[in-house]
Amino acid sequence: MHARRKFDEALKVLPKTKRTKTCAAQEGLDFCNKLFDIEKDLKEVSVEERYALRLEKSKPVLDDFYSWLKIQRKVLTPKSATGNAIQYCLNLWDKLCGFLLDGRLYIDNNITERSIKSFVISRKNFLFCNTPSGATASAIIYSIIQTARENNLKPFEYLKYLLHMLPNSDVNDQKILDSYLPWSKDIPEVCKFNNNSI
Repeated sequence: MHARRKFDEALKVLPKTKRTKTCAAQEGLDFCNKLFDIEKDLKEVSVEERYALRLEKSKPVLDDFYSWLKIQRKVLTPKSATGNAIQYCLNLWDKLCGFLLDGRLYIDNNITERSIKSFVISRKNFLFCNTPSGATASAIIYSIIQTARENNLKPFEYLKYLLHMLPNSDVNDQKILDSYLPWSKDIPEVCKFNNNSI
C-alpha cells in the first residue's frame, strides 16, 4: 500500500495535462493496482490456494514490475516524486514481495497500522512510560488489548477476568496459562462479543 501511495502521490504532483497521458507514475500505479485486483479475487480461497495462485498470478506481475523499476531508475530523475517512488520500491523489494511466502500473509499492513493508530495518537497520554518498566508494562497491556480485539473479545471484560484469575493461578503451569489465552475455549462468555453486539 505504501508503494502504491507513492506512485499515486507522484501522479498527483504532475500537471493535469500529463496525468491523462501514459507516464511512469501511472504505469507504476497500474502495476500496484493489478496486484491488488488479484488479491481481491483471492479473498475467499483457502490459505493453500491463495499461496499457489499468488505464485501463478502475482509473481509474474511482480517480475515485470521489478524489470520495469530497474529500467525506469536509469531514465528518471531520482529526486522527482516518481523517481522517489521507484527507489522506494527497489529499496524494499524483498519486503514488498513478502506476501508471496505464505497464503496467510496480507499484501499490505493496513490492519496492523489501523490497530496501532489509537496508540500512536494517544502517545502523549503515555508519559508514565519514561522508564523501561513503564514502557514494558504499556506494551504488555496494549498487546493484550489488541489480541483480545482480534479474537472477538471485549477488552475491558477480558482484562478484568485476567486480573481476577491470574493472581490466584499457578503461572508456572503452561496448561493453566494456555487456558487464559484469548483464543482459549475456557474464556467465559461475558468476555466475548456476541453476534448482536459487533
